[in-house]
Amino acid sequence: MHKLIALLFPALRAPVLLLIALVLTGCAGLPPRTPEPPSQAIAASPATALGRAAVRLNTPPDGLSSLRPLIEASYALDARLELIRRAQSSLDVQTYQLGNDKTGRLLLRELRDAARRGVRVRLLLDDFYTAGMDRLLLGLASEPNAEVRLFNPFVNFRDHSSSRWLEFFGDFRRLNHRMHNKLFVADGAMAIAGGRNLADEYFQRSEVANFIDFELVMAGPVVTESAAIFDTYWNSDVVYPLQRVAGTTRTPAELKSAFDADTGRTYAPPPDPLPATDLLGDPPLAAQLANIDEAKWMRAEAHATADSPNKALGVMAHPTESLAQRFHEMLATAQSSVVVISPYFIPGDEGMARIRMGRDHGINITVITNSLADSDEPLVNINYNRYRVDMLKLGVNLYEVSTQQLRRSGQFRDLLKKARGRLHAKLALVDRQWVLLGSMNLDPRSARLNTEFGVRVRSFDLTQALLFAYQLDDIEGVYRVVLKPDGQNVQWIGTGDVTNEVLDSEPDSSMLTRLQLLLFSWFVPTDQL
Repeated sequence: MHKLIALLFPALRAPVLLLIALVLTGCAGLPPRTPEPPSQAIAASPATALGRAAVRLNTPPDGLSSLRPLIEASYALDARLELIRRAQSSLDVQTYQLGNDKTGRLLLRELRDAARRGVRVRLLLDDFYTAGMDRLLLGLASEPNAEVRLFNPFVNFRDHSSSRWLEFFGDFRRLNHRMHNKLFVADGAMAIAGGRNLADEYFQRSEVANFIDFELVMAGPVVTESAAIFDTYWNSDVVYPLQRVAGTTRTPAELKSAFDADTGRTYAPPPDPLPATDLLGDPPLAAQLANIDEAKWMRAEAHATADSPNKALGVMAHPTESLAQRFHEMLATAQSSVVVISPYFIPGDEGMARIRMGRDHGINITVITNSLADSDEPLVNINYNRYRVDMLKLGVNLYEVSTQQLRRSGQFRDLLKKARGRLHAKLALVDRQWVLLGSMNLDPRSARLNTEFGVRVRSFDLTQALLFAYQLDDIEGVYRVVLKPDGQNVQWIGTGDVTNEVLDSEPDSSMLTRLQLLLFSWFVPTDQL
């Protein structure tokens, strides 16, 4: 929804803009920027259980990090709950979206409980999806050991999403920049990074639509790098303490009482019990930590990197500060193969030039993205469609994720149940040796407007695990997109069962839907997608 309305902004007529400007006249702007005392990550220590576990996982110290893939959503949620409950010194959580749902409320309650145990809790949220959540967040922030800060916050009309759009349009240049980073650090010793936001649909707990995503649990030097990046954001000029922008007449006691009610088991039920092992044969994190000497974590060279938070101010001191630039530089080192997995994929002219260069050098390139029917940002898909034929002519292997195909695949049939299935993982595999993961989509918005966080890992074992988990050598649950015999149009070949149906139009979408999106796309600048 953010993209859909934000992208229509340039097409609004002058009278509408004038009305918005009049409505906003007299509304408060950002509060004065007063320096906050710098706050730094608490380093890992053998005085904590997680610190000791990290030492055992990284013995002998050799500059490598220990990694465990989180492919299944239920294990990803469980890992967060375990780390919160075991934390003894600090929890640093950064995310684009914290859902006002059973998952978001469950995590807030667990963070509150940790703060009451004496753990320092720092929660950093992008402010785009916090409408109506001030009371909940203030309840957490009322705890002596907990602090909540907002990235690039809204100031007016905070309670309702519909009224926030007035401020969004009135301050478009500022508010169109968002923090898309996702990072979770416990005791400075273990971290989780990848693509998941903290809401039901990212942990297979939605009855409407759920996302296929990927993350890593990490221990070792990459965690220290990640914690330093968190500090850079936490102390940046784009971040404000929650209380500075969210006023309340409630006392701390009243906020705590409301928080207790809002995060009780009725509104924040625990997740279902986990199976004994995940897709890769690994037990839940609790079992691994209980028997750390037997835990089979991957050892690899891993490095964390991110955009500067000043990207939200339109200030980038050097192109190397751009995560997108570093990502493309890494892809350019490919010698044999590149597999790109991205829910939103718009290569643009620069991306097409890179693809052409890679193919000229014999690089096998595979792109996996969402189909039009299963994208939660269909306008992005319409713009991606403009590049399909050219990519196929260059010899790119192109696949589109489809709910109907996923339900025919044994691996996802039971997982999705009645909900739609959508791709949300952001991954690249280079030469079956390097893995790039994080929050960055391959579209202009991630490259130019949003801030992003990523991890670069050199690991044959991790690459093989991903190839197995997502069946990348024999993909199922998707449509394979190919050129028609005329060489100018595309068709879709199913992979979910033995019938392998062939379609000549966008799968699972009506002509009316395609026409409406095409008309919208005429008014939407591609650089806003």
